[in-house]
Amino acid sequence: MAKAADLLQEGQTLALGGMTLYRRPLAFVRALLLRDQAPRDLTLLCFTAGLESDLLVGAGCVETVRSVFFGLESFGLAPMFTAAAQQGNIQVLEETELSIVSGMRATMAGTSFMPSRAWRGTDLPRLRPDVQATADAYGQDALVAFPAISLDVAVLHGLAADDQGNVLLNRNLGIDMELVYIAKKVIVTVERLVHDVREEHGGHVLPAPGADYIVEAPKGAWPTSCYPLYPMDGGALLDYVEQCNAGCFDTWLQRFLEQP
Repeated sequence: MAKAADLLQEGQTLALGGMTLYRRPLAFVRALLLRDQAPRDLTLLCFTAGLESDLLVGAGCVETVRSVFFGLESFGLAPMFTAAAQQGNIQVLEETELSIVSGMRATMAGTSFMPSRAWRGTDLPRLRPDVQATADAYGQDALVAFPAISLDVAVLHGLAADDQGNVLLNRNLGIDMELVYIAKKVIVTVERLVHDVREEHGGHVLPAPGADYIVEAPKGAWPTSCYPLYPMDGGALLDYVEQCNAGCFDTWLQRFLEQP
């Protein structure tokens, strides 16, 4: 895991797979923060950002956040992100589901942008000067040109991987497959290594060679869930929020880093 964490360099764009509090690559985040010098000035790209991302913000690794949602679901706001955003310590790039998906589609298509009718008549273009208007080559309307998204490293967590490099991700994929398509490097942590993932029951298989690096990490999504293997640890998440609100983020983080 330490070797995988060393692949991420300062200033790169990192995407963390999973959704909200489900199948988040927490073991990788732990390894990243255990490096002699954790990378700084990262751009964090997530469809939904949760605990895994809040830890990186709290540790001072993140310069820019690109996400539709950043929170802990029923446990409330993500405390370290909320504080950093309110204090102006990080840049928050306004995104919607459509803007992220369009940027990824542009990258997958090999184009510099993806046109859309979205965002017209809203204030969002004012907040995102990099998103330009473009003429419709076949019509009269002006369209919105969402720029292609460049992604250095994507990290996913899966249920299992086999000898050939196939990965079982389960059914709730979020945008994991799209991250695989656009990332320059793909790291997948898995609960266990098996002979053949096709012998496992249910779930979506990421076929080889979709993952550049595979690392075995039992309970690698804890304290988020990894259905059907284990639920989220609500007690740990509640404790995290309470500790952060009491100004004790470093104390909680140290306990997290000491987990096996």
